[in-house]
Amino acid sequence: MLIARIIGDVTATHKHASHEGQKLLLVQPLELDRRTPRGDAVIAVDAVDAGLGDIVLLVTEGYSAMTSVNRPESPIDMAVIGVIDHLDLLPVPPPATAV
Repeated sequence: MLIARIIGDVTATHKHASHEGQKLLLVQPLELDRRTPRGDAVIAVDAVDAGLGDIVLLVTEGYSAMTSVNRPESPIDMAVIGVIDHLDLLPVPPPATAV
């Protein structure tokens, strides 16, 4: 699972039949600081009615993506499965020094 930001909507007039009625989103994976991009943007199926600018949970494994949108036989490899309202991170301890 990754943290990502919704950066756009995707309209596809021709698509696999199992994608009919599914909302497609352009999603930018992020580092844990929620600002720095982590790789390229991807297209994901929306399972939670996320919107432009939302910080979301992104699954990047086929079976998890397919079942999250109730399409177990569909060729889907990414899906937005949650909208993040708040994220708390523990501070990273400094590296140990050699004695």
